[in-house]
Amino acid sequence: MEPMTDTEETQEVANNATKSTKPELPKNVRVRFCPSPTGTPHVGMVRTALFNWAEARHTHGKLLFRIEDTDNERDSEESYQQIIEALRWLNIDWDEGIDVGGDNGPYRQSQRMEIYKDVAKKLFDAGYAYESFSTPEEIKERNIAAGRPAEFGYDGYDRNLTEEQKQAFRDEGRKPALRLKMPNEDITFNDLIRGEITFKAGSVPDYVIVRPNGDPLYTLTNPVDDALMDVNVVLRGEDILSSTPRQIVLYRYLMEMGIAKETPLYGHMPYVMGEGKKKLSKRDPESNLFLHRDNGFIPEGLLNYLALLGWSIAPDRDVFSMGEMIEKFDVRDVKANPAHFDLDKAISINAEHIRMLDPQDFLNRSVPYLHKDGVVSADSWDALTDREREVLTAAAPLVQPRVRLLGEVAGMVGSLLSEDGYIEPDDDARKQLKESAGEVLDAALAALNGVDASDWHTDSLHELLNKKLVEEAGYKPRLAFGPVRVALSGRRVSPPLFESMEIVGKDVTLARLAGLREHL
Repeated sequence: MEPMTDTEETQEVANNATKSTKPELPKNVRVRFCPSPTGTPHVGMVRTALFNWAEARHTHGKLLFRIEDTDNERDSEESYQQIIEALRWLNIDWDEGIDVGGDNGPYRQSQRMEIYKDVAKKLFDAGYAYESFSTPEEIKERNIAAGRPAEFGYDGYDRNLTEEQKQAFRDEGRKPALRLKMPNEDITFNDLIRGEITFKAGSVPDYVIVRPNGDPLYTLTNPVDDALMDVNVVLRGEDILSSTPRQIVLYRYLMEMGIAKETPLYGHMPYVMGEGKKKLSKRDPESNLFLHRDNGFIPEGLLNYLALLGWSIAPDRDVFSMGEMIEKFDVRDVKANPAHFDLDKAISINAEHIRMLDPQDFLNRSVPYLHKDGVVSADSWDALTDREREVLTAAAPLVQPRVRLLGEVAGMVGSLLSEDGYIEPDDDARKQLKESAGEVLDAALAALNGVDASDWHTDSLHELLNKKLVEEAGYKPRLAFGPVRVALSGRRVSPPLFESMEIVGKDVTLARLAGLREHL
């Protein structure tokens, strides 16, 4: 391991001072990732998975992956498969759960309904939960009558119903929900990220754990699964913070009944904000994981950036590998302040990781994007033609340092792979052509026609055109080489000009110069 810089040592001291006020992590860390399959995987979900994964790997603990699919109206099998696909693509692995197995299955809540019904009955029989017949409208009316805001919340009305009152409701055809009793006391816990948090007595009303139709709610299923699966560290989003006092009380009851061993430690990660300082929504394009993949993010780059949404490896360092993250990550170093999703910065970090790829790895990953854009004949390296592999191998060192996303590779190499004698310039490229473009192309054609094919190499081509167009004709390099670049690639920005001329060869180069000259 390399020695720390002075800045990193300062950060380490500050982190240790902050961590001293937060709970110690257990020796056998067991974290979980438990998304609901209700849409396309989004960056907030991925960050949650990443931080849980990094904590498990850093502490040599275990990551459990399960699915919370009890919402019949919103859950879908397509979303379930997409979540698995996302984790596989990102190389986030897990130790127990979906597709892996373990001693605590099944790992889909839809297959655990009998477990929840059994726990709910035990809570009711022990007096920790009670039947509640009140409708939302009745709760609002009672709040208004008592001088409270209509949306104040449940008032505990059903706690002390007599058997006669309950029977009267049943005679009306009502079916009761099941509510958990909340104690009239402050509930305090030490958050791994935010420090000590207290919910005042009376601020969290009795809450529903089973609907009148018998369906268990998240408020029951999530902590029951955590308890039965021995999860001892819960890392999740800030949006679920308000449910924590409820779960702490439920854990108290579960431990008294011998169902849970201990209350887990909780850490609530900050919101991810989008444009306009609004919380990033699932519907925002920046949130869509697969859109980022389709645009050409690579897992290393995207995960690196998502790690920065609340955490940093060092104050003066943004680019790092997942191995380095595992070595340094401690959830107690995560900041509580909201994190802003900056797409430009994400792309910049992705570019750094693309540049770090082995050239052949870069090509292998680029081919599916090239095939999607119709630039090559197949979607895998081995299935390409010999010529395609030859051109791409020559182009890799020219293109890899210049692209930020794999989706940009096609625009850079398309002209090198094409054997067309004329490429129509795009609008941006055509705007770069000045009045002298025709004369420049004529001079370039005259100079290049006399070059023997055996001498058609980068250095000699550069030397020749520089001599003829810059030194003798007096054009500035931008005016001298700009029209040649546009003729060769059809773009204002392309791989290095003279290397590109060598790759496409003499015949194609001359044909393209002549073709653009005719179309001016």
